[in-house]
Amino acid sequence: MKKRILLLMVVLLTFGGGFISGLLYSSQNSRNENVLYTSENTPQSVKNLELKAAPQAKTHNPEVLIGYVQDFRNPDEIDYKNLTHVIFSFAHPTADGKLLLNGDHALKNLRAITAKAKQHDTKVILAIGGWYHINGGESYDYFKAAISNPASRKKLVNELVSLADRENLDGIDIDFEHPRSKEDARYLSAFSKELSALLQPAGKELSIAVNAKVHSVTGTEIHSVVFEPEMFQYFDHVNLMAYDGQWDGEYNAANLSPYSYSANIVSYWSNLFDQHGFSREKLVLGVPLYAQPEDPAIKQVSYEALIQNNPANVTRDKVSMNGTTYHYNGHATLQKKTKLALDQKLGGMMVWEAGLDALGPNSATTMIANVLENKDDTRFYTKK
Repeated sequence: MKKRILLLMVVLLTFGGGFISGLLYSSQNSRNENVLYTSENTPQSVKNLELKAAPQAKTHNPEVLIGYVQDFRNPDEIDYKNLTHVIFSFAHPTADGKLLLNGDHALKNLRAITAKAKQHDTKVILAIGGWYHINGGESYDYFKAAISNPASRKKLVNELVSLADRENLDGIDIDFEHPRSKEDARYLSAFSKELSALLQPAGKELSIAVNAKVHSVTGTEIHSVVFEPEMFQYFDHVNLMAYDGQWDGEYNAANLSPYSYSANIVSYWSNLFDQHGFSREKLVLGVPLYAQPEDPAIKQVSYEALIQNNPANVTRDKVSMNGTTYHYNGHATLQKKTKLALDQKLGGMMVWEAGLDALGPNSATTMIANVLENKDDTRFYTKK
């Protein structure tokens, strides 16, 4: 009898102890889910557990449609549905290899864009560089100083990888405008190699925005911008900035980005990649979503402003508005350029920048997406 009682007590203690331990474990885990992870230099995003809608899967399409987005844009007004990649622009390098963002609002916008993009299965990449630096002047001097020294270069690589991981980004984009010597090209190649070595194992992408390397007037190669061709092996996407040709020689707004200019650029880069054995699918043809004034003292205007002024401007490449003549790419030209990219087996299209696009049926991004998806939809444009 005593043995039976003793055995019963052992059983009760065993199961009772396990039950109590389970409660304590569950309680501890619940507390851990609400822990805020902190970093020495950057505030972290706060993740609240909530039931989220499944991402809206995109139609299978091997080509990309990349949209650069400036850090002050409203995250609610970006066309995530049609874009495969949003490149948030810009993080700014310091000479000693640190990163700067344009205030708390930039970080807030980055997080909002990342959250919204995930709902559409759209990737978010952080761009570093750009033309102007947050501390004044061109970004070139800061960028070169950071990547020319092995210690600061390593620090910059680690900062970028850490930020990409911390903010759940899909990769990094390099916009070093522009390497101007063989020495610059060597530093950029080393930086790209080291960055790729850490991003690739983590399943993250590395892209680069490159100067067109082709003179918009003569069609000849521009030698003042220098790359090491072998460097392009490290990139998933090489985004061709096939615009701003109006600065090649004497200013001429008509040379912003005509079709002939893009055709010469595609030919140059396709031949370069063929010669070095790189896939043309790495190449992404960029187009402008802004209009260039014939008077350089006047500001550019957005594609959205052109359409708001007159929806018929969607069919044109030149318009007189407010006493000024502007040059841009209307839908017919954008369609022709997209077909050029497809015919030459490029990896897709890029727009600078997505925040300049018109909303609704006259959206340039929507039209380009339709062409990439082989949709025969002529609602958005007509021949001139």
